[in-house]
Amino acid sequence: MQFRTYINIKPCSEQIDHSKSIFSLGSCFAENIASKLQRAKFRVTASPTGILFNPESIADTITRLASTHCDESLNMAIREDLHSCDGRWFSYDVHSSLCDNDTDTTVAKIAAAYRQGHEALQQSDVVILTFGTAWVYRLRETGEVVANCHKQPHNLFSRELLSVEHIVNRYSELLSNAALADKRVIFTVSPVRHLADGLADNSLSKAILRVAIGELVRTHSNVEYFPAYEILNDELRDYRFYAEDMIHPSPTAINYIWQRFGEYAFSDSTRQLIEQAESITQASEHRPMNPASQAHKTFCKQMLDRIAKIKERHPNLDFSKETDSFCKYL
Repeated sequence: MQFRTYINIKPCSEQIDHSKSIFSLGSCFAENIASKLQRAKFRVTASPTGILFNPESIADTITRLASTHCDESLNMAIREDLHSCDGRWFSYDVHSSLCDNDTDTTVAKIAAAYRQGHEALQQSDVVILTFGTAWVYRLRETGEVVANCHKQPHNLFSRELLSVEHIVNRYSELLSNAALADKRVIFTVSPVRHLADGLADNSLSKAILRVAIGELVRTHSNVEYFPAYEILNDELRDYRFYAEDMIHPSPTAINYIWQRFGEYAFSDSTRQLIEQAESITQASEHRPMNPASQAHKTFCKQMLDRIAKIKERHPNLDFSKETDSFCKYL
């Protein structure tokens, strides 16, 4: 007897290996997968301007990164877009982690994030976009959709539900121009539930996102969908796979979705390389009971030899952190 639904996932049309550069943007779930990719020694840039939840803000960010001019005009544009509250400067386009009490520092942080994102997007082979919600908040004064409300008064914003047609049109344009036309784009819907919207509105929101992505997959040959949302809600389907807040997936769920992503995106040889890389990283994080012992020194030398052998075949893999960790005991 089978006591759970198993989702059959068709492998992606072009498998991802360590020669590919990856750019990830979207909700906090996008960062979870990106951190797994980074730990597996892929070249990944994730959410340089911070977490983004809705498709409109993600599209705005892609447009901005694709057209960013890395000169003084960038700083001027950022400065003109800043707002202040209780002595803290912020932009509605970026996460609060890029804000500061000093104007120049805020501008410098945001400009650095844009420059990093611009370079990463240009160099990327694969772009992973994770939609969290179809609900957006607009500034009443300008009509601008904000990426982050920065805990400003609710009366400054109006709440609106994006339509399937709007999302499809916006991303069809991005997929047809220089921003994404030459990229392999993998869409996901975040399994994180937006309970602030209410469960009924959250379900409506996720349905809109899924239908919009389905249409983009149908009409664009460089677009695919990875069913992270369905894996958590239909395959795992149990509150034990949620964190204590009953909103976010638990570490166990994230690890399982990562495993399924590997089945979807990686070849057998790439998965074997990931296992080797992760074992070295885990070993470097281990706290030795007797770091001065000959046994531990021998162990560190063995790990360095393993790194050297992998680097011979895959010179672009970065084991500098692990190498430093092992060398300090020799």
